[in-house]
Amino acid sequence: MLRLLRGCSLSSSQILKTSSLVARVSGRQKAGTPCVQRAPLQNSPSFFLRPWRLMSRVGSEDGGKDYHTSSCCFKKKVPAVPTKPPPTLTYLPDSPKPALYITLTGLVPFVAPPLFMLMTKTYLPILAFTQMAYGASFLSFLGGVRWGFTLSEDSPAKPDIMNLACSGAPLVFSWYAFLISEGLTEAIVMVIMGFGVALHNEVFLLPHYPNWFKALRIVVTLVAFFSFVATLIIKDFYPETGPKRPIQAE
Repeated sequence: MLRLLRGCSLSSSQILKTSSLVARVSGRQKAGTPCVQRAPLQNSPSFFLRPWRLMSRVGSEDGGKDYHTSSCCFKKKVPAVPTKPPPTLTYLPDSPKPALYITLTGLVPFVAPPLFMLMTKTYLPILAFTQMAYGASFLSFLGGVRWGFTLSEDSPAKPDIMNLACSGAPLVFSWYAFLISEGLTEAIVMVIMGFGVALHNEVFLLPHYPNWFKALRIVVTLVAFFSFVATLIIKDFYPETGPKRPIQAE
């Protein structure tokens, strides 16, 4: 208690000394005399330094822990870019060798008619008709593949209305192409539309096939499309020779 009273008396005396010193300095400045003497730093009141001393004492009592603040750093979170699956055509080398060889062999009836007509520089309706007939038959085969794919019990494609109806769509285009085969151009366009609808159903609407089979389907559709387009172009640029339809035996 005595120490506390002594500290209070000392602080009050220091405050009185500093106030008297400030009054003297201000009086000299008013009188016009320059103030050269400055109060040393040791004689400055310790009242203004007490908060820092208290903080140092607290730090020593806590075991010398340093308390500091750092500037907040707000970093923008970079949104995670979703990884895209590889294109379907990259799975083509993964297809079984028998399926790959048979599929490539099955493209010959698509490519051979326009290639032969281009070499002879003539348009042969009989070859264009065989090409259209093969394309229509291929559409029926694709519908049967979808139907058979749903029959297995462990198949991911169930025999529901969606799968079975989509398997019958290529058959409708095939049948209608034969029905209007008198107009060969319209029949070829109908087969092209059937290939496009079948590819959309099998790759995008019903994604249950293996990736290698989807790759084969894309290759077949592209080759059939360009071969039919080549036949239609040849029809407009080269003269027509030969019968329009196969000759029927009497």
